[in-house]
Amino acid sequence: MEGIRIAMPRQSRGSRLGVYAVSLLLSAPASAQVTTPSALTLNAAMDRAMGANPTIAAARLRGAINVAGLGVAGEWLNPELSVEFEKETPKQAFSFAVPLELGGKRAKRISVSQATIRAGDAEVAATIAQVRNDVRRAYYGVLVSESRLTLMNEMRDIAVRFRDTAQQRFDAGSAPRLEVMQAQLALATVENEATAAQGNAAAARAQLNALLGQPLQTVMSLTTAVDSGEPVTIEAAMSLAQTSSTELMVLDRQIDTQRAKVTLAEALRKPDLIPTASLTRDSQPEFQYGWRAGLAVTLPVFTSHRAGVAVEQATLEQLDAQRQAAVVRINGAVTAAVVTVQAQRQLYVRYRDEILPQAQQVEQLAQDAYQLGQTGIATLLPALQSTRDARLRSLDAISQFQNALADLERAVGAPLP
Repeated sequence: MEGIRIAMPRQSRGSRLGVYAVSLLLSAPASAQVTTPSALTLNAAMDRAMGANPTIAAARLRGAINVAGLGVAGEWLNPELSVEFEKETPKQAFSFAVPLELGGKRAKRISVSQATIRAGDAEVAATIAQVRNDVRRAYYGVLVSESRLTLMNEMRDIAVRFRDTAQQRFDAGSAPRLEVMQAQLALATVENEATAAQGNAAAARAQLNALLGQPLQTVMSLTTAVDSGEPVTIEAAMSLAQTSSTELMVLDRQIDTQRAKVTLAEALRKPDLIPTASLTRDSQPEFQYGWRAGLAVTLPVFTSHRAGVAVEQATLEQLDAQRQAAVVRINGAVTAAVVTVQAQRQLYVRYRDEILPQAQQVEQLAQDAYQLGQTGIATLLPALQSTRDARLRSLDAISQFQNALADLERAVGAPLP
């Protein structure tokens, strides 16, 4: 099904960014579409995702589990009450025992739980950073795909116009039938590419809507320029990664949690005491009521929890090594991403400022020459194809530039400035 066609004005050297104008092209049936009239900037899309993205909502639910775990960690051991009836004297005994945890086990369990809560918060932050990165990719994916569809629609209009011109020249006897057939073939090719571009635009829009937690057929006016964003220096990117990387933050919180687990494991090596107090009854003829007290302790003969400490300590060492490896990997990824961003930016600027204006001039001259009858369609079609290819490659360049920025943001692990 065709989308709405928006005629593009003839581009001059002064309007070099016209090829990147984003049109509101609708690919789904009107009855199935939800139109959002308000403009949506990239920052507004980010804010909307923070409140409606289901992945973020699910990640935040983990916080309630961790808070409940803190309540479990702070629980005291229950006392024990026992009643004995015996044939020998004393015939009845009522005992009460209160386990006493030594070594600060309860406080250390609470410390582990509190560290787990902080680690969970860091994981939520990492999830938010990933969703923001996905929204960034999807947002510019919609802009590029709709710009590509706009270009295909414009080329289709041009192909229709020159097919009609070729038909008129054939009817007047000034052009062979071959020109009409070539014009029809060119129109069919462009229409086919426009159909593919229309599908890609619809898919990109559905992906963005899913990230924003809204109906997949919602149509929004995206107002952030498709070529927005500036390269970041390696020094700035490195500094941002070291101070704000959510991946490193998660690892730091996990290391803090593991340190607390090591401390708890060491405390578990200390045995607990269980003092007991008993009231005895009916020990005639010696006494009617009596008492006894006792103290029980677990002897660490077979199990001393030394293996548990070794497990937690080895896990801590593994996390430390994992963080060091992450730092090296992040530094390499950030450096590579910055270099790629700078190269893609330069490539796009060259298309915008040099190649596209020249290609548009060639296209215009070829169109004028054909309409004046100075050249045939065999000269026109290659000129149109060359211009279209240049404009498509320019869209690829800006798409790769935005993807490179998204890769840099993912490598940094935090929003770019």
